[in-house]
Amino acid sequence: MPDPLLDSPNDAIYTLRTTAPGPTGRLPVDPDRLRAMSSGELFGWTQNAGMGWDPARLLGKQFLILSTQGGVRAADGAPVALGYHTGHWEVGLLMEEAARTFSAQGAIPFAGYVSDPCDGRTNGTAGMLDSLPYRNDAAIVLRRLIRSLPTRRGVLGVATCDKGLPAMLMALAGTANLPTILVPGGVTLLAEEAEDTAKVQTLATRFARDEITLDYAAEMGCRACGSPGGGCQFMGTAASTQCVAEALGLTLPHAALSPSGAEIWRDLARRSALALLQLDQAGATTRDVLTEDSIHNAMVIHAAIGGSTNLVLHVPAIAHAAGLPRPTVDDWARVNRAVPRLVDSLPNGPRHFATVQVFLAGGVPEVMLHLRALGLLRLDARTVSGRTLGENLAWWEKSERRARLREKLRELDGIDPDDVILPPARAKERGLTSTVTFLRGNLAPEGALVKSTAIAPEMIGPDGVYRHEGPARVFTSENSAIAAIKSGSVKAGDVMVLIGIGPGCGMPETYQITAALKYAKDASRIALITDGRFSGVSTGACVGHISPEAWADGPIGRVRDGDRIRLHIDTRQLEGSVDVVASDAPAFAARPPHPNLRRDERVPVDTRLWSALQDASGGSWSGCVYDTDRIVHLLELGKAAERAQTSH
Repeated sequence: MPDPLLDSPNDAIYTLRTTAPGPTGRLPVDPDRLRAMSSGELFGWTQNAGMGWDPARLLGKQFLILSTQGGVRAADGAPVALGYHTGHWEVGLLMEEAARTFSAQGAIPFAGYVSDPCDGRTNGTAGMLDSLPYRNDAAIVLRRLIRSLPTRRGVLGVATCDKGLPAMLMALAGTANLPTILVPGGVTLLAEEAEDTAKVQTLATRFARDEITLDYAAEMGCRACGSPGGGCQFMGTAASTQCVAEALGLTLPHAALSPSGAEIWRDLARRSALALLQLDQAGATTRDVLTEDSIHNAMVIHAAIGGSTNLVLHVPAIAHAAGLPRPTVDDWARVNRAVPRLVDSLPNGPRHFATVQVFLAGGVPEVMLHLRALGLLRLDARTVSGRTLGENLAWWEKSERRARLREKLRELDGIDPDDVILPPARAKERGLTSTVTFLRGNLAPEGALVKSTAIAPEMIGPDGVYRHEGPARVFTSENSAIAAIKSGSVKAGDVMVLIGIGPGCGMPETYQITAALKYAKDASRIALITDGRFSGVSTGACVGHISPEAWADGPIGRVRDGDRIRLHIDTRQLEGSVDVVASDAPAFAARPPHPNLRRDERVPVDTRLWSALQDASGGSWSGCVYDTDRIVHLLELGKAAERAQTSH
């Protein structure tokens, strides 16, 4: 018998041929067309026929469908090879619906893929060091794929989750001279009698602290996903970005948060393909949709839904890709002060409804009806429906879709839709506060932020202010911080200070830390400050994005165990501070960086390059983007300095 790794016992492998008849038919060319065709266009037709497309239909307009699809699904949906996450597991079905719609209209669909990682899967691992840098890389590849099909008339993007969806939006935003449209990949259903996909990520910590049994952890960890596709059930980065995409005008109305696999989800893909065809016919492009007004509307929706703090990174990146001014810290603070939070969802509460329930309650357009009444939206902004935002809302208000879906929520779950998406008066009555508070202070002279909606209500005073002062417990790695929580060595009243995980090492998110501080007993009385970032589902008194970071010689890097840290977070005025209480301020300022601060040897060279490029482009508060003109300018200055140095 032959060695099965070196050769095959299957004799059929020797049934071979070197020629075949090739496709039948003729290319639809006439003399004038053939003389004018480039070699690339002609070869493209040959390739289309070679893949089986009817050559008689090669004159149709060409449209590109791009997605973040991952994994290999059998025809019955069974896994042949797993994807990284449920969010990209089923989006190929949306691509099929869109492609068949294009084809039925006489157009020619093309498809390409740039799959995406799962932040939940990589949390607490070295894989997280690639997470945020991946976004920029994927956006570049997606744009290259768009340009590599020179004959495309428009682009339909399908994406769902934390980094793939922002990357897709950056790619579409950077395609200003073509019509583009986004089909959000939707959300997964709640599993019956199970924990949600946020809470299950804390099973290991709760077990380590003897708060749950092994059997409970094994069962809950298995059954959290109610459907095999879709983004997570909470208003984290994936869901927040879907809502922001709709607010930007890049989706059809009521597109965000649809239940993956459902007919209403498939229907969106079909209608989106038709909308893209109409945009092409009308000569409308992405430049007509993405404007300063649409960026404003996106920031307003982010505040109203209680969105992930990661959008402070992604919205500026989308604006930059579109050639628009990037929102500043002051812009975010201004919008958050003006806009009330109207959505009660995981993780913000108070009742913690799931994202699919937000969809049934009316989703983004229902929230916008309230915002319209408050005069907070720019209603003349154009959208991919071919109508203005104001026209879309006028339709939604009287639509059968709105009435039937809101009634469906009552029927299925016994939930009043106005308890999920609350009228402003009811939201105020129930204590829903605005989402993000932006902080300053002697530890964050360039800024910091906290998702103030997610601080435990009992920790906030009657005046709406969270106050905490306690001794610092300094950690220079995420592993050492989570180990301290699991062992119980961090005590109520402490302030965990996690340093060295800012943009200088890839800015990994720290959900396992913040989740443990929500679900572990008495951990709500522990505060966290860090130069890193958080998952969109993070909760608690967790202050992130502290700038300058430790690697940029920020003052947070000079904190030592036992230093007194004072937090003052006004959740109503959305302002506050994070300070070290130093009796000798000059001595504190003169301290060297923490002696345990070490470069993480696991940081890939790709991430080191990302860190340098985004730092040259304005850093995290400017979206961690690549500002090409700025980078080229700095490189020229550097080369000139090097030449001057070597000439002496």
